[in-house]
Amino acid sequence: MKKVRNHTENLLAIINSYPNGININEVAKAFTKGISTRSLQRLLLKLSNEGRIMINGAARSTKYHPIIKEEERQEIGVAEPAAKFIRPAPRIIPLSDKGKYALTRISTPIQQRIPVGYQQNFLKSYQPNIDSYLSGEEKKHLAALGNTGIDRPAGTYVQQILNRLLIDLSWNSSRLEGNTYSLLDTERLILQGQADDSKSAKEAQMILNHKDAIEFIVQAAQDIGFNRYTFLNLHAMLANNLLTDLEAPGRLRSMAVGITGSTYIPLAIPQLIGEYFDLILEKAKQIENPFEQSFFLMVHLPYLQPFDDVNKRVSRLAANIPLIKQNLSPLSFIDVPEDLYFKGMMAVYEHNDINLLKEVFLWAYERSAQKYAVIRQSIGEPDIFKLKYRDSIRNLITTIIINELDSKDAQKRIKINVEELPKEDREQFISSVETELMAIHEGNFARYRVSQREFFNWQKIWNT
Repeated sequence: MKKVRNHTENLLAIINSYPNGININEVAKAFTKGISTRSLQRLLLKLSNEGRIMINGAARSTKYHPIIKEEERQEIGVAEPAAKFIRPAPRIIPLSDKGKYALTRISTPIQQRIPVGYQQNFLKSYQPNIDSYLSGEEKKHLAALGNTGIDRPAGTYVQQILNRLLIDLSWNSSRLEGNTYSLLDTERLILQGQADDSKSAKEAQMILNHKDAIEFIVQAAQDIGFNRYTFLNLHAMLANNLLTDLEAPGRLRSMAVGITGSTYIPLAIPQLIGEYFDLILEKAKQIENPFEQSFFLMVHLPYLQPFDDVNKRVSRLAANIPLIKQNLSPLSFIDVPEDLYFKGMMAVYEHNDINLLKEVFLWAYERSAQKYAVIRQSIGEPDIFKLKYRDSIRNLITTIIINELDSKDAQKRIKINVEELPKEDREQFISSVETELMAIHEGNFARYRVSQREFFNWQKIWNT
């Protein structure tokens, strides 16, 4: 192997010689320059964070793989699992080195990841108000974003934006479960009770269950808390008519379950499930900071899997309880990429690594707070995506108004137009257009260059 002067280049050359991966002992043997194992590991992590190698496995089974381009597979004869190590596509959430490392570890093929069980100490060792998943600076940042300036009874602020929250949170939380309803479909279902005949009844049920659960949290904001009554009833509403066992909604799990796409095997002893469920609630109750409470629940409820199903949905709505009780902006998961959220949860399941999920949480809250910032008379920085497609969005909405399209026909027109855009922008473009359509009223329609007659004619059709 050609010798190079720089340690990093030498190390990279070694790894590139092993397309199917190499472990730390093999790296150390091949590395001719004197260097400690700890220093070697630091260099390997640095290369991973820079996107120059991929890390697979954990502890003694850890292997280091070169980044292999798709077109190079056949040339070098890489085995199929290793051929999956391709540089990940750019994501809309910027990640720190810790976030990138968590993403790298969990992005390896499931066949190469080690089966793991529930780690009791992950929960037991957490000391409320001594330990914290969020740093002091992160808490301050979230507090500044979420402050609504309302010093009134719990739930006062969210009552003012309830219809908007019902649609946003129901749609986004359902979307993260693979629900195919559009934002407009969801608005029509929630506000008018009209289901989309082209979609499954299960998808409509999921969204309506979210509506009921959100209303439960909001209406009982002064009374609910971190107790079995609140969380069992929250699950019962979210799981209503979705589980084959009619007694399962609102009941703790008594059977073994698995996690699709993960090597994590949740706890299967009913007595321990009940014990740790109560411990999660007790620790959450003791946490003083509402944002730490929120994220703590997003981590530990899905990790325990206390219910037969619908655990992540419970955690996403439960994460809003401390925010709503303190009149902070809610968390509606606007624009959160499904794959990144899923991998953030996988990192918690398989490695007890909260870093990727935390960065999704921080980014998601910032987006949500901006959405509801009108109450604070501040909308933050302009949306770069909307700025990029400003003319396209406006022209499309103008066309919808002039042609007097109802929501179903508007959705068809949007889908036709979006075919002209790059694939990576289509979903966000659709969401942006649908969001603007729902925000049009007689005080702002002029920006779409339509007359009063055209607007009111369209509005009659749109609202029927």
